[in-house]
Amino acid sequence: MFYLSLRFKFAAKKETVQMIQVNNLSLQFGKKVLFEDVNLKYVEGNCYGVIGANGAGKSTFLRVLTGDQDPNKGSISIEPGKRMAVLKQNHYEFDGYSVLHTVMMGHQELWKIMDEKEKIYAKADFSEADGMRASELEGEFAEMDGWNAETDAATILSNLGISEDQHYTLMADIPGEFKVRILLAQALFGNPDILVLDEPTNDLDIKTISWLEDFLLDFKNTVIVVSHDRHFLDTVCTHICDIDFGKINLYTGNYTFWYKSSQLVARQQGDKNKKLEEKRKELKEFISRFSANASKSKQATSRRKLLGKLELEDIKPSSRKYPGIIYEQERIAGDQILHIEQLSASFQGETLFQNLDLNVSKGDKIAFISKNSNAISRFFDIVSGEREPDNGSFHFGTTIKTTYLPSDNTEFFTDKDLNLIDWLRQYATTDEEKDEVYLRGFLGRMLFSGEEALKSSSVLSGGEKVRCMISRMLFGRGNLLILDEPTNHLDLESITAFNNALINFPGTILFASHDHEFVQTVANRIVELTPNGNIDKLMSYDDYLQDEKIQTQAEELYA
Repeated sequence: MFYLSLRFKFAAKKETVQMIQVNNLSLQFGKKVLFEDVNLKYVEGNCYGVIGANGAGKSTFLRVLTGDQDPNKGSISIEPGKRMAVLKQNHYEFDGYSVLHTVMMGHQELWKIMDEKEKIYAKADFSEADGMRASELEGEFAEMDGWNAETDAATILSNLGISEDQHYTLMADIPGEFKVRILLAQALFGNPDILVLDEPTNDLDIKTISWLEDFLLDFKNTVIVVSHDRHFLDTVCTHICDIDFGKINLYTGNYTFWYKSSQLVARQQGDKNKKLEEKRKELKEFISRFSANASKSKQATSRRKLLGKLELEDIKPSSRKYPGIIYEQERIAGDQILHIEQLSASFQGETLFQNLDLNVSKGDKIAFISKNSNAISRFFDIVSGEREPDNGSFHFGTTIKTTYLPSDNTEFFTDKDLNLIDWLRQYATTDEEKDEVYLRGFLGRMLFSGEEALKSSSVLSGGEKVRCMISRMLFGRGNLLILDEPTNHLDLESITAFNNALINFPGTILFASHDHEFVQTVANRIVELTPNGNIDKLMSYDDYLQDEKIQTQAEELYA
């Protein structure tokens, strides 16, 4: 079998500080081995993206690093004196504290000093010993820059979209989607030496994600992160930790570099007639091209230097499985697609959007964006016939057949008696599609192979449900797709396959997604819905976000 590896040759330079070392680590649950004999070093100044198929053990590996999960064998060594901060997953853990105090508790040592100081000063019988101890604490407090702690915490909160009037609110009274941001602020607070983040972009809008990207790019210490957001991984990561084959392998570069190189090697392994030297040359040329392209990234300097030092010896193909998503239209659409006039909608007295005029052209792939996700979901519900608008009208061309993928699919999975074969059979339109052999083959391509096709449709994971809903869409054979946050709950492999399928789809698409890469690669037109008007631009997502005039106009419409 042919393998190539990445070996690093570094010029003489100042020794990099080693923050964490993983020694002979192994973990299994029953007979299932997640990983074994793992040896890794995480060093200062790098950002490591942890990737792997669903169930590979990404989040479990982070829990081992943070000490919340004991391995079966091996150890984790952290450089003495270094502080680790972790994005908490329990959204109710701090309900008894204010938002600001919750963030400051992210620096546990500083918080303990503050708490002890407060208790001493609150004493009615303040003794000389108390005075001595208070003096010691004040010195430690000053050394930790404690006098700026409250201001620093408030700044991070504001940057993450938590307004100042909420900073002293109890966490118990904060909506769930904002708790995620507050716990993220807690992890970022106090300049930790090691930052461990599990899905930090969940529930963040594009501007907040961009701020987080900039924060991590400026962060001088060590970051270890799990994310399904490919653009985020590409922007911030200098290395990829791939959990695969029961091992954890470390690669230089971002997610796209890892993905394309592993795909290239997989293709090369299938080409038995190509000579070894030709394969090596092809990979060298690929790395050279990718290194040059890194100049377009925010992480350009460090990544280009790293890739420029690579020598080939071992790039392994991935064992990942990608669902086979191929859209077929029942018929090709005519020139009349969708015409919308003066469409308006509200929710609980709040205007979501108003007076929307829109003419959808053949081949349009329109990304709908808004600060209020309810505006987009209500718009999709209206044009799919699920709800009535407050005002206005719309009509489709006579050749148009729509297929709708809603963000909430709960109602489709309530029947506990249906296995996946029977569930999918409900949406079959031909005798061939209703045949069990056909259905099993179809489900197999969607990664439900063998006995998995007999699973109850009511016990599926979030990602499995979305794959089922995509299967339902494929059976619909629509020439106009309406997709509301279709990448939610999907793993990187399914997102990539779905993304590629939509790029190649010859019909029309109306969609919304928080996945930056998904929107940038699919959309050729952007429509932003606001309470006071709407913006419609024929351009890419990146161009839309970088156009200062458009962004100023959008802010004025939300005001």
